[in-house]
Amino acid sequence: MPLTTPPGGTPARRRPPGMTDVARLAGVSQKTVSRVVNNERYVSAEVREKVRSAARELGFRPNTAARALITGRFGRIGVVALGTALWGPASLQVALERATRAAGIAVVVAHTVEGEPDSVGEAVEWLLDQGVDAIIIADPVDEGVEVRSDPAVPLYSLGRSVPEAENLLAGASNAESMREAVEHLLDLGHERVWHIAGPATWYPACDRVEGWRAAHEARGIEPPPPVEGDWTPASGYAAGQRILRDPAVTAVACANDDMALGFIRACTEAGLAVPDRVSVTGFDDIPAAAYFTPPLTTVCQRFEADVIRGLGILLRRLGGAPTGAPEPPPHTDTPRLVVRRSTAPPANRRNEAPGKDAR
Repeated sequence: MPLTTPPGGTPARRRPPGMTDVARLAGVSQKTVSRVVNNERYVSAEVREKVRSAARELGFRPNTAARALITGRFGRIGVVALGTALWGPASLQVALERATRAAGIAVVVAHTVEGEPDSVGEAVEWLLDQGVDAIIIADPVDEGVEVRSDPAVPLYSLGRSVPEAENLLAGASNAESMREAVEHLLDLGHERVWHIAGPATWYPACDRVEGWRAAHEARGIEPPPPVEGDWTPASGYAAGQRILRDPAVTAVACANDDMALGFIRACTEAGLAVPDRVSVTGFDDIPAAAYFTPPLTTVCQRFEADVIRGLGILLRRLGGAPTGAPEPPPHTDTPRLVVRRSTAPPANRRNEAPGKDAR
């Protein structure tokens, strides 16, 4: 930014452009500029673009503190998220950032550490200090610690059950999706389906165990004990070495695709072909799932659609979605299960089952 130097003095920084400057250049009132800055309605698209063009030309940046003082809103949302590169949590964070940016809302993220129960509460406190309009708990780990917030700042969650927090993804059920995968295997003729579960402290893992168990109980079948992994291919491989000692195993539902990859490796080393001898399903539909050997039957997570729908709920609770907020996709009951070539009828039923196309 250009500097001015008073006689005999030190350089002074030029005053940054304000809304008055933007209004003068755009040929509109300061109130109109304020409406554009705060994403309010009742501004035509033509005028809105004229104001934004003037702001870009001047290098104008709205003062968040001043805007909060006037409107009572900071225009930003706090997110408590687990610090991890795992596909599910990371994809959810990316989808949330895209949706909020499209809605003209800033996101402040506070990462937590698995195994440190106090980190969620500390993250919430830090976000409150930063000044946010609402806080979303996107951390998928339940450490059994109560989360406290400021009554003036509403608390929401993404799938996780948190006291005094509204679940924005209430319609996106891990349990129902896993049940669909297990029912697919049972419909193929497998008598029981073994399960490689995620860590018991993760709410998605618990939900998927619930869906796996419900699919069996609905048919009067006693499921075998689940084997717990840690989401990694290595844990799926180790679980496979344990499970495959039982010759009765013909089908295994894994709580994520990475563990399914490790399990398939264990099958290969044991000389048990997939799906001729053992059928396998995953969960997530990571980009590599279609290129496994064989291509993996798995549950597709619709992170972006789910987050946009949940964000719409949050914005309505805060007083209406701002102009530019993404429209939620139409609700659909289309099954999330993607059937590929890692599942088939068991060998003793193969000639009885009707053929099905698989990708």
